Amino acid sequence: MDCGACAVKIENAMKRLPGVSDINVSYAQESLSLTLDGDRTSPESIETRIKALGFTPLSNAQRKSSAAADADEPNAPTWWRTRKGRLALFTGAMFATAFALAQIDPQVGQWAYSIAALVSIVPVLKRVYAGAISGTPFSIETLMSVAALGAVAIGAAQEAAVVIFLFAVGELLETIAAGRARSAIESLMNLTPREALRDRDGKLEKVSAEDLLVGDIVIVRPGDRVPSDGRVIDGISQVDEAPITGESVPVPKEAGARVFAGSINANGELRVEITRIAADNKIARIIQMVEEAQGSKAPTARLIDRFSAKYTPGAMLFALLVAVVPPLAFDGDWVTWIYRGLATLLIACPCALVISTPAAIASGLAAGARLGLLIKGGAALETLGKVKTVAFDKTGTLTQGRPRVTDIVPIEGDEETVLARAAAVERKTNHPLGIAIVEAAMARGLALPSSFGGAMATPGKAVTVRLKDGFASVGSPRYAAEHASLDDRVAHSIAQLEDQGKTVVVLLSGKRVDALIALRDEPRDDAVMAVARLKSMGIATVMLTGDNQRTANAIGATIGISAKAALLPDEKLAEIALLKKAGPVAMVGDGINDAPALAAASVGVAMGGGTEVALETAEVALLRNRVMGVADLIELSKATLGNIWQNIGLALGLKAIFLATTVLGVTTLWMAILADTGATVLVTANALRLLRHGRSQQAR
Repeated sequence: MDCGACAVKIENAMKRLPGVSDINVSYAQESLSLTLDGDRTSPESIETRIKALGFTPLSNAQRKSSAAADADEPNAPTWWRTRKGRLALFTGAMFATAFALAQIDPQVGQWAYSIAALVSIVPVLKRVYAGAISGTPFSIETLMSVAALGAVAIGAAQEAAVVIFLFAVGELLETIAAGRARSAIESLMNLTPREALRDRDGKLEKVSAEDLLVGDIVIVRPGDRVPSDGRVIDGISQVDEAPITGESVPVPKEAGARVFAGSINANGELRVEITRIAADNKIARIIQMVEEAQGSKAPTARLIDRFSAKYTPGAMLFALLVAVVPPLAFDGDWVTWIYRGLATLLIACPCALVISTPAAIASGLAAGARLGLLIKGGAALETLGKVKTVAFDKTGTLTQGRPRVTDIVPIEGDEETVLARAAAVERKTNHPLGIAIVEAAMARGLALPSSFGGAMATPGKAVTVRLKDGFASVGSPRYAAEHASLDDRVAHSIAQLEDQGKTVVVLLSGKRVDALIALRDEPRDDAVMAVARLKSMGIATVMLTGDNQRTANAIGATIGISAKAALLPDEKLAEIALLKKAGPVAMVGDGINDAPALAAASVGVAMGGGTEVALETAEVALLRNRVMGVADLIELSKATLGNIWQNIGLALGLKAIFLATTVLGVTTLWMAILADTGATVLVTANALRLLRHGRSQQAR
């Protein structure tokens, strides 16, 4: 399938079959899905109808097998071995033969051109007939066939033969261009290895990656690609996740870390437990989502489809008027004006216009995938470029999603001593604040004092442990105030830290205050730059969070974004509704509580490290897990929208120019078909420029 018109033919043919519904034809992925009542129409009838239109139906399994074979076979069929390649060569040979005969004897040559045109047009006429009985009477083949046969009838057989040859060449060029557009996504299939090294009871065996089951253990050696999504159970290494997330820096992996299919192990050997089968791994899901996205029509594409359905018969009527009105009303020469009417038919072919939007959308989606921006539909890609406001969740979206120690204020002793004591108290806790304190001590390489007996926890208040020199507690300021005397200096320090949006804990030795430790969920490294970049693009930003207003204000001030705090999920929904009154809104979040707001926004954007609920609800996922991805998304959308309008301008502009020259008698038939083919190729080539957008963003 080379353009949107191909999809329309198949869709119209399927609509005429009884018991067929929910028809979805994707030109970008060359796929057809439908719901079938087998008692009314057999699958064989569907295949027969598709073949009559000139297409070859393959099952999903056959398509995957063919794609894999092409990927493995360096000498895959070249263009001259394809059906359209052979047709182009045949029509070219027929024209060349007629041309040679014409040089010997012009009269014989004229007959040879007529025979060449009539023989070469037969395959096209078959498609015209199949399209007409299947519900698509006004196709590009119809326009071309009428023009070619009319040219033969008025004695312009040489031009008719040229037109048919150029039409065949144009279809071949469209096939090559469309194949290039698809290859960006199909290349993802080659990211996962064909084989894996499975460990069965200490015995290593090579198996197909598709045969791996959840729970299998595989060995991933340095330089190997991970065969499917899994969890590291042994080993330490750096893993390059750029093929999946677009992140250029290798990610450290150790026991407990997640790894994704297609990522590349850099140095150490890893033992990985498989958590998803091949059909459900990260790469497979990305491919599926992008294919579904390319199959869904963007608003502009739907508008053009409706326009082109009325445009083609209207163009045929206009061409008829060009042919008959001047001779009838102004005594024009019949042969001259019929010739111009036939040229007008060729100029009117809507292929370039029909393909203008889906080609740009397909390239935009592929460019996004390269950037780690998984966009689930053309509608979302279009809408992003029109967004007026971006609303962000705070925790896990603008911030890292876990607290870190930011300040240590010793009252007795030095920073390292009090931090080591606090970590000794929190050593066995699973509370996020306690974990952060232990991590801070480990990062400094501190030796923790020994403890005696188990920890005693006062829920919501403190943890107490007996150390060598007595009992020590880490608790809230309220707990500390109940068990010790807080002088004005300590109270002032606590208030000052809390005003900065930080959570303060107090280290007590018995009833003595030893230190204050402040923690905060810090902003992501790129949050400030991302918000600034959005503002420079004229887009308003706001943070919607369930956290308290003081913390929200502190984080908002650091990032440079206004904050609305203490919002429950339904209150976030209300805020989104208010923002939508001013224009389209994008909501960015990562948690289950963000799902309603993600669904309600004009476009929902989920962080790649967020919950499954958020990822499934949102129309876009940021696989790199970077806030800057939001600005990248909007920039890509604007580039895609610009490309769409460039394509529409190219298609309609060229038609307008050649229409004027045709009516004035400047354009010949072969120039008209060349203009139509040229417009289609130009539009496709212009859409392919978007793929470079992905490369330039990666280099940034």
